[in-house]
This record gives sequence, C-alpha cells and structure tokens, in this order.
Amino acid sequence: MMRYFWIHSVWITGVAFLFGFQGFPVRSVDMQRATDNITIRQGDTAIIRCYVDDKVSKVAWLNRSNIIFAGQDKWSLDPRVDLVTKGQLEYSLRIQKVDVYDEGSYTCSIQTKQQPKTSQVYLIVQVPANIYKVSEDITVNEGSNVTLSCLASGRPDPAITWRLLNPSAEPLDGEEYLDIIGIMRNQAGRYECKASNDVATPDVKYVNVVVNYPPTIKKTQSSETPVGRMGTLQCDATAVPTPEFEWYRDEKRLSNSQGVNIQILGTTTILMIANVTEEDYGNYTCVASNRLGVQNASLFLYRPGTGRDINGSACVSQSLWLLLASCACLFFKC
Repeated sequence: MMRYFWIHSVWITGVAFLFGFQGFPVRSVDMQRATDNITIRQGDTAIIRCYVDDKVSKVAWLNRSNIIFAGQDKWSLDPRVDLVTKGQLEYSLRIQKVDVYDEGSYTCSIQTKQQPKTSQVYLIVQVPANIYKVSEDITVNEGSNVTLSCLASGRPDPAITWRLLNPSAEPLDGEEYLDIIGIMRNQAGRYECKASNDVATPDVKYVNVVVNYPPTIKKTQSSETPVGRMGTLQCDATAVPTPEFEWYRDEKRLSNSQGVNIQILGTTTILMIANVTEEDYGNYTCVASNRLGVQNASLFLYRPGTGRDINGSACVSQSLWLLLASCACLFFKC
C-alpha cells in the first residue's frame, strides 16, 4: 500500500483537487515539524500526529499521491487506518498492525486563509530479527571441514553471532556462515546461532555437531589375584561411535563361558575370571574398535608378590620399578 519515496509534484495535483472538495472545516492549528521520523515495530500501532487551529479551512492526509482522508471523509479502503481527533484540535492518522509496506512519507496538508501548508512525517517500520534457515544437525569425521549456516531477516539487518555451548561458550568467528577447518573431537557439541537487531528479543537456533573419531584406550587396570579368587581386568576407551570391545588370551578370543564373564558398560569393559587357577595367569588383550579404527592394549593377571606372569614376561610391579630406578640412580650418581 505505502512504499518508500518522498512526495513531490505528484501529490500537489491531488491537494489542489482536494481543496476544491468541500470537506469539514476545522478550527485548530499547531503543525508538527516540517519533516520528522517515526519509528515503529512491525505489528504495533502508529499514530502520526497533526494539530490544527481556527485559521484552517480544510485538512487532509496523503501518502504519496494517494489521499487517505479528506476532512472526515475516508478515501482509503484499508480497514487498519482511521483518524484520531480530540474535538477539532487534533487531526492525527492512526495505522493499526503496521507492516513493512506502510513505511514511507505521510503528509498532513492544511489549507489556511493565506496559503496551503504541509507537514511531512516519514514512518520507519522495524522488524524483529528472525532466523528463517539454519543448518540441520550433522555428523562428520574428525578432520573434516564443516560449514554451518544461519540466515536471518529483519529491519534493520540483524547481526549474527555463533557460540559453541561448552563450559567457556566463547564467541566464534562467523556471521551467516561459520567455517570450521579440520574439526576436532573437542569441537563437537551444540552450536548456538543468535540473530539480534535490538528491535525485540534475539532469535536463537541451535545446531548439534557430532564428530566421529577412532578409539583411544585411555586407561587399563591389570589384576594381582591369588589362586582361588576372582581376577578383574578393566579397559576404558573413548570413541565416537561408541566402541565395540573384544578380549583375547594370546590368540584366542574370549567369550562369556563358565568361569569367564565379560561386561561392557558404555566405553568401559571388564573381564572377570572366577576362581583363578595357575593356568589363568598371563597376558590378556583388550581390543576397542569402531568403523574408523582399532586400538588394543595388554593387561596382566599375575600372582601376588611376583610382579610377573607365569611365563616370566616383564610385568613388573610399580614397587619393583621404583626400587630398580633408585638403584640405577645411586650407581650413576644422578
């Protein structure tokens, strides 16, 4: 209905025609400044003020070359538009549920006994920030290049910021597009895109990024167990997707059977050997795997006090290592 450009000679013809029209006379005048701006948020009600006095014979509202009101007669077909009058002292234009197409120049045109006068007001319509398109949740492999997008509209144009919602949640370098070169596992998580233009509460959307990486065995726990007791070996790994675990004794894969129990609890696996015998002592291998890779680690079930397996392989207890290190230091005078 009402778009942006200033009224020039086009509406002067309309005014000349209008003042030939015998509209209702008014008895008041106090003009707004010759040019003024009114800023309104989309959806709100705008009131564009115009005051008159007893020197005025005729008055009208125009938008560009379109006559909105001539006196009390409404020429506009827009049901959102009406007059605000207090007696005959005010002749203001009210627009309800303002939208962007209402932005533009409005003219209160007044005919006095001496000459015509006009007061122009420019209506600026602001629109809250709105994110209309954002990347979907994604899963990528570690080392991949990732681009997240966040597109928003608003008047004025919104500023877009990104954060990774980890404990620090520091701002990231990116606007509509956030580029992550060679993404690492510690960059996985929930990314927040925020669009703001100070018109209303910022609009916020989220993107979840999953980073796949091969297993890494972080911790192993061997067991010093006497004959007849239960021996427990533990292996912890990190990986995405969650790793699968296998246990081996030498080249033989172990499974749940009489005397052997394998438990898998997320990223931890536990091998339990009930009623340990001399034949159970030795080297065990924990294998963690997913579709991106495999890693294994050796663990030992050994007799108390020996610090070695039954084959005499080097499974030295921590206390024995400390003793050997101390002797070496004395010998070399470190």
